Amino acid sequence: MPTTQELNNIASQVRRDIIRMVTAAQSGHPGGSLSSTDILTALFFSELNHSPQNWSRDGKGNDMFFLSAGHISPVFYSVLARSGYFPVKELATFREFGSRLQGHPSVEAGLPGVYAASGSLGQGLSVAIGAALAKKIEKDPNYVYVLMGDGESEEGQVWEAAAFGAHNKANNLIAITDWNQQQIDGTTEEVFGLGDLEKKWKAFGWNVVVADGHNMDEILAAFKQAKELGAKEEKPVMILMKTNMGKGVDFMEGTCAWHGKAPKPQDAEKALAQLQETLGDY
Repeated sequence: MPTTQELNNIASQVRRDIIRMVTAAQSGHPGGSLSSTDILTALFFSELNHSPQNWSRDGKGNDMFFLSAGHISPVFYSVLARSGYFPVKELATFREFGSRLQGHPSVEAGLPGVYAASGSLGQGLSVAIGAALAKKIEKDPNYVYVLMGDGESEEGQVWEAAAFGAHNKANNLIAITDWNQQQIDGTTEEVFGLGDLEKKWKAFGWNVVVADGHNMDEILAAFKQAKELGAKEEKPVMILMKTNMGKGVDFMEGTCAWHGKAPKPQDAEKALAQLQETLGDY
């Protein structure tokens, strides 16, 4: 298993990929991609039981990951490529006409690693619960993971799914919220206050773990705790990862301004100067 430092090095390269992809396309969502980078790096390079070489959409014999907040596709594509699902050089085709790397993940072109199309916010948790219950029926011991946004959690379908997952004892499901408290039009508190998310998920019958989403040791410990809770109680688990929108690039941090704004070349140059190239740019 990679060390904490090795995971941090991978995360730095993933952040470089995000900046370069969105800048080249002059379209995309860097803010949430950067805030979720450490979470997905830990997940794909340490936590997931997965085999890129033997991937299939039925997910049999592997852990499954669903990206509910599909607009943060740059980080998803980067970790998929860097962990071996498709050639890293394909990242250069992000958002190009006919590319497998569309602005929101699609299954139409058969991109390995993508189990379901996403981007219509609020739907990913429902899909993940269905996959988790299917694994239970098939006696597949692997887990299902889903990453959601906190702004996305304003959607009513999220809470219908939350009640459904608890009722059906989906304890092989580990949901994650990128809790950066920003969305496209401002802070989540300004736009549509979410209240106490920890108490809310517990009230819906879930176990809840809270962690620093930029501390690799805490992220890995949260995954471990989630599995322990799932084994002990027949409840799904929500990990609330406290993060910072735009993490890693000082002028993007803590603001919604870069939610869906592509950096100009001069902005990208400043951003890349703050991020170490560790695995080689594509």
